[in-house]
Parts: sequence; C-alpha cells; structure tokens
Amino acid sequence: MSDARGTGGTRGTRGALVGAAFLMATSAVGPGFLTQTAVFTERLGASFGFAILCSVLLDLAAQLTVWRTLVVAGRPAPPVADAVRPGLGLALTACVAFGGLAFNVGNVAGAGLGLEALLAVPAPVGATLSAALAVALFLVPAAGRAMDRFAALLGFVMLALLAYVLARAAPPLGEAVVRTVAPTRIDPLAIVTIVGGTVGGYITFAGAHRLLDAGLRGVDAVPAATRSATSGILLASAVRVGLYLAALGVVTRGAVLGAENPPAAVFRAAAGEPGVRLFGLLMWAAAITSVVGSAYTTVSFLRAVSPAVERRWRVAIVAFIVASAAIFLTVGRPVRVLVLAGAVNGCVLPVALATMLLAARRPAVVGAYRHPAWLQAGAAATTLVMTGLVAWTVWGLLAG
Repeated sequence: MSDARGTGGTRGTRGALVGAAFLMATSAVGPGFLTQTAVFTERLGASFGFAILCSVLLDLAAQLTVWRTLVVAGRPAPPVADAVRPGLGLALTACVAFGGLAFNVGNVAGAGLGLEALLAVPAPVGATLSAALAVALFLVPAAGRAMDRFAALLGFVMLALLAYVLARAAPPLGEAVVRTVAPTRIDPLAIVTIVGGTVGGYITFAGAHRLLDAGLRGVDAVPAATRSATSGILLASAVRVGLYLAALGVVTRGAVLGAENPPAAVFRAAAGEPGVRLFGLLMWAAAITSVVGSAYTTVSFLRAVSPAVERRWRVAIVAFIVASAAIFLTVGRPVRVLVLAGAVNGCVLPVALATMLLAARRPAVVGAYRHPAWLQAGAAATTLVMTGLVAWTVWGLLAG
C-alpha cells in the first residue's frame, strides 16, 4: 500500500501525514467512543472535562512513544517487538489481531446501527452495505491515498455534525472550563476507560504504520511524525470535547440520556427527531472509518509476520472485513458486541505500549535516538494505569 517516499516535502508524503492523523483519529472515534463520552458526561457533569484533559495528556504520551519509535526504527511493530525479545512480535500480533477482530465486529455493528437511525434500514442490512463499501475502498488501485481521503472527509463530517448539535445544545461553557481544571468529582475509571478507547489495541499503531507505508522513516522523519500524531490526538479530542459539551448542555437542562443509546439521546434532546437522523450519520461515519482503520492496521501486523499475507494483503483485508461482518450477522446483539469489543481492545494497550517503551530505549532498535524523558514518564504512567485496570477486571471476573 506504499504510495509515497521520503521524509517530507512531496505532495504524497504531506497527504500521508494528514491521512495518518485522520486514520488514527477516526479509528479512535468509534461507536464505543461516542457511548463512553455521553455516559460519563451524564454521570460526572462538567467535571468530566477534567477526565478528558488527563486522557489527552496520557494519549499524547502513548501515541508519541509508539509513532516516534516505529518511525525511527523504520519497521512496523512486530519486528521491533522481536528486537526487544524474540517471539514478542508474534505474541503482539496475536493480541492485536484478536482485539482488532473483536473490535471490528463492534465497528460493523455500529455502522449497522448508524444506518438504521439514518435511513431506517435494518441493522444487519446496514452492516452488510457498510462492509461492502469498506471492501471496495481497499480494491481501488491507490488504496492508501483513497483511505487517507476517506478518513479525512468523514472526519470533517463528524466535526461539522457535532458543531451543529453543540450550537443547539447551548452548554454552560464557563462551568465546563472551570470544572476542567477544578473538578468537583474525579473518577479514575472514567480516565482509564477513555484512554483505552482512544489509544487501545490497534488504534495506537494505525497512524504509525500508515507513515511507514508512505515511506517516512528515520530520525529526520520524527518531527513530521510528531506533528501528525499530535494532530490525530487533537482531532479525536475535539470530537470528544464537542460531544461532552453537547451532552452537558442537554443534561443541564434536565434531559435523561438513559442506558439504551446515550449519544442518540443527546442529539434528540438538542435537535429533536431530526437530531436522531444526524446521530445516525455521525454513528455511521464513526463506525465505517473505524472498520477501515481496524482492517488496515490489523492486516499490517499480519503482513509483518507472514510473507504470504504480504503478497496478498488486499485479499487479507477483504477477508478480515468479511469475517467481521459474518460474525456480527451470526451473533447479532450489536450493543453487547460493542461493549465486549471495547473491553478486549483495552487489554492490548498495556502489552503494546510497554513493548514500544522498551524498544525506544534499545540502541539496536533506534540507534542514537533518545526518547524524551517526559514521554518515557508519560508512557510508563499510562502503561501502569492500564495494567492495573486489566488486572482489576480479570480479578473481578475470576471472583465473580
């Protein structure tokens, strides 16, 4: 899927930098992302702004560590992980592939739910049509550039929809600003959950692998990769902040979001029944871009460990998307699938980030490059926090 070369300056490379940022951001902004934001806003009110602020800092540390390490190494994650410990690359690939498939089933489900709200078509039909569109995207000759433009276009669509609903919701901006830095309630679980939802599993590697495919590698490419990664985090954060403020506006006026579909309730409360259609478009855009990002990134891992997949990567991507749709159509229960998918994906982050953090300290991997101390500290903190949550979750399952 390589369609550009060099460390900057060419039109193709600039397009890849923008595409990588949007690929990462739109991969993060999936159905689960929307639901988490609405639920925690209703629970914490304006104080959820503090959780978002903390998550942005942790997200930046995680993404910048991964992107910079892989770009300097000039190799995708599996061989870099193998350089840390032989066999670790294959183990990481297995984790990402399993988590990516589980998450993609949820993405396909979300696309079906989005078209159901937008066009009143049954969710299975909407999921099938969405999967077919994603497959078609990867069958065009310049698939990399098509993916970049697709992610950017729908990213702008999501921002525009949120801007409209935000204007209708009329949130208390002053209170939101104050509580972002001086919260009345702090919920560590909210912080950990939204960190996992933004940089969990395959999402951490989506943009970095896109840059490698576009030929950006080496120390000279670090500034460009840093800008692209930062842009991706800020784009995803802008969507979260927009939905947070919209939800805060309607909740402040007394709306009850409920448990069935909290983000849809935000749109309905802000814009009436037409708002439900707008939510359907937002949900579909968020889900279909996540289908594309999950398929591309998961197969990029498989390409790195299997020459057969490398030779026929388009077939592998098509098979991955078809399998995701088939599992959803067989299992059904889209809301439950979304919840379970998010849990699986969140478990991948501690392993992946710890591996990249170790790789960033290995001269055999990154040469003379020195990873900034503040990024090392931030990535280590994110790893520890997410490890604690995974351990707590597993303990709860065993005890239950």
